[in-house]
Amino acid sequence: MSGIEFAKYEGLGNDFVLIDNRLDRTPLLTPKQAIRVCDRNFGVGADGVIFVLPGQGDTDYTLRIYNSDGSEPEMCGNGIRCLARFIAELEGAKALRQYRIHTLAGVISPELLPDGQVKVNMGPPFLEAAKIPTTLAASEDKVVDQALTVAGQTWQVTGVSMGNPHCIIFVEDIEAVDLATLGPQFEHHDAFPQRTNTEFIEVVAPNRLKMRVWERGAGATLACGTGACAALVAGVLTGRCQSQATVELPGGSLDIAWAGGNEPVWMTGPARPVFRGCLHEL
Repeated sequence: MSGIEFAKYEGLGNDFVLIDNRLDRTPLLTPKQAIRVCDRNFGVGADGVIFVLPGQGDTDYTLRIYNSDGSEPEMCGNGIRCLARFIAELEGAKALRQYRIHTLAGVISPELLPDGQVKVNMGPPFLEAAKIPTTLAASEDKVVDQALTVAGQTWQVTGVSMGNPHCIIFVEDIEAVDLATLGPQFEHHDAFPQRTNTEFIEVVAPNRLKMRVWERGAGATLACGTGACAALVAGVLTGRCQSQATVELPGGSLDIAWAGGNEPVWMTGPARPVFRGCLHEL
């Protein structure tokens, strides 16, 4: 294989290789090839590879993504903002655009704003244990401040799905969290049959959260869009934060809002092109 053009984008330091896959419904790379592309020493370097495929049904395009370990997540919040900017570039769009994107987590609608930010309707969160999925509660029950023992310590965790699973833990000081040790143990815990993304959250103020994240299939990253959404939802469910807040991540900040119930979660943040290139000899 040779000669596949790509663009590199980042959203708050969460970085992706994006590939124009609009002429084929099958990703142009295999998961094994995506692992090589994501390698930061021997490849391009990225948290994942995103493919822009033809739309399905009444959607404009389809998103597929392989993580840096070759696994395929349902969706990626920072990735879909990058995808929207990449699509606008491919289309040569002059006007501001809104897209309907088919993902494994459902239809997601990003919108390019005049200030260069991307606002995304992430859809409503899933809160029932079976939909997260987790075995920490009965299938139809919510998992809110539920005790979970990891690394010999009992943690109070809240489970949220944004189409992908999240385990949220509120702590006094996120800098004191040994993310490299705890992250893999949460990710692979038996309570999460499809593994889980894990967010440690420090409440600075009712409208300001600080977050560190261990992403399923990617490890510690500078940002996680779906994780920031899940964190806000968990904060509202536990009475720790307001319905709209800024979530501060190592790579920057996202504005998240959720009116509760079956209302959608809204995420607003940046996406930036970094460079372009061509993949050879994979």
